[in-house]
Amino acid sequence: MRLWTIHPRYLDAKGLVALWREGLLAQKVLQGRTRGYRHHPQLRRFQATRNPAAAVACYLRVVHEESVRRGYHFDRRKIGPGRFRERITETKGQLLYEWDHLKAKLAVRDATRYRACRSVPVPEHHRLCRLVAGGVQPWGKQK
Repeated sequence: MRLWTIHPRYLDAKGLVALWREGLLAQKVLQGRTRGYRHHPQLRRFQATRNPAAAVACYLRVVHEESVRRGYHFDRRKIGPGRFRERITETKGQLLYEWDHLKAKLAVRDATRYRACRSVPVPEHHRLCRLVAGGVQPWGKQK
């Protein structure tokens, strides 16, 4: 499971579809509707909020907006209810770590998107996040 700090506009088609599916799984976990993945490191930042289910729903709304922009047909009805006005604090180091990770994936999967992204030094972050100085998060490094 990877719930990117990076704005979903940078993901290739495969990455965006995977993010949608993994976000929906995260939503089920945070709603208490599944037993698996409850302790997955990628969920920690959502679990640290006052309303984890609403936070992940807000996250998924941005992913859905990107899917609509691209002409995909992700089912918005799968996004749970709840308003979330907070921002999740995230570090610039985590963002840049993910950026390098994504560019490596794009170099293999989508050469055109990779060429468009490789000159971007710092990508836009997901709007649920508020960026602060800092290194890679302990939960952030994944193989």
